[in-house]
Amino acid sequence: MFTGIVESFGTIKKITKDGTNVHFDLESTLSSELKIDQSLAHDGVCLTVVETSPDSYRVTAIDETIRKTNLSQWTEGKKVNLERCMPANGRFDGHIVQGHVDQIGVVKNISDQDGSWLFDIEYDADLGNITVEKGSITINGTSLTCFNSKPGKFSVAIIPYTYEFTNFHQLQIGDVVNLEFDIIGKYIARIVRGYPNS
Repeated sequence: MFTGIVESFGTIKKITKDGTNVHFDLESTLSSELKIDQSLAHDGVCLTVVETSPDSYRVTAIDETIRKTNLSQWTEGKKVNLERCMPANGRFDGHIVQGHVDQIGVVKNISDQDGSWLFDIEYDADLGNITVEKGSITINGTSLTCFNSKPGKFSVAIIPYTYEFTNFHQLQIGDVVNLEFDIIGKYIARIVRGYPNS
């Protein structure tokens, strides 16, 4: 389980296809602390560490993950947001994040608010996911509060610290981002719709 509080960046150094799987080799300040079989969120996608070295590590993504996230658009040199699993005695500084991306979204507009940035995000509402005003949303592994919440769209405000220390400063209009909707909201929505077991 994660909280959506980004710890560090990982820089993609190598991408290797292996059948339908893809191996990603990354460099990070966290590399020396990682262990094989450890779960680590990459732009909100929970991936398992399969190899380690003092300054780099490798994770593997299966075809299902590639198809349902923005991993297919990752390139060498790209910076991704990293978060290790929350320790049992840790604080909830963000919200409950599983590292299971629900769907992708698209950055439709970025506005400089003279001290913060406003990002407008759109997503396919036909997949059944929803946001609520002032509710939680995870974008590329970052826990945020959404507003201007409407079917298939919402906005988030990014403060300077978050802008600098996550990969929001790299995002441009048209970029694809990973979205994980609030777990409590997802359960309530499914109960209300009458199919809690689907």
